[in-house]
Amino acid sequence: MNPLPTHIAIIMDGNGRWARAKGIPREEGHRRGAETAENIVEACRDIGIRYLTLYAFSEENWQRPLHEVDALMYLLQCYISAKRSKMIENDIRFRTIGDISKLPKEVVLEIERTKEETSKCNGMDLILAVSYSSDSEIVRAVNKLIAKGVKEVTAADISSHLDTAGIPNPDLLIRTSGELRLSNFLLWQCAYTEFYFTKVLWPDFTRKDLEEAIKDYMKRERRFGGVGEGA
Repeated sequence: MNPLPTHIAIIMDGNGRWARAKGIPREEGHRRGAETAENIVEACRDIGIRYLTLYAFSEENWQRPLHEVDALMYLLQCYISAKRSKMIENDIRFRTIGDISKLPKEVVLEIERTKEETSKCNGMDLILAVSYSSDSEIVRAVNKLIAKGVKEVTAADISSHLDTAGIPNPDLLIRTSGELRLSNFLLWQCAYTEFYFTKVLWPDFTRKDLEEAIKDYMKRERRFGGVGEGA
């Protein structure tokens, strides 16, 4: 049996479908999804998860209708601002991965302030993937190495220059809504990650659903390319 996962990553999918099924605006689905995110952060902290990465906004999401993007940016700004004190109180360090330079200035200011004010927290790391895509992250890492004059690049070189440098790779990746793909999320880091797919839409995802995913993970045998005990 596996121990409790150190790092859980979640693709929070299904906000739009949840809203459509209820006949309400997509923006309301995203608002409800933010509430779910808050509940899951608290649950992970209570359970003892050390790192939690949430896929909040992909680079591809910039292609969505402007009114939806604006609503998401405003929601992100409000969420980070409103939860900053609670993060400090709960000893949660806030971090981001992705190209945040593309975000509105007011959102970047809230992100940087929260990073700074939670920098000494060490109970749990909450990592938000914002304006993120894995292929762009890998390209950024390689370009950093080129700028340093590195001629022969190793896997370790790339890992140490990714946005996630210093963060352990995910042990468990959860995707909600029933979709069976990674959507350009942590492709490098998930080489030996265990995947858990659930049909539950993100706004309906609960602590019980999280615990079921963790229980399923703990029953698995992780071989990392080697030979398992039963072989």
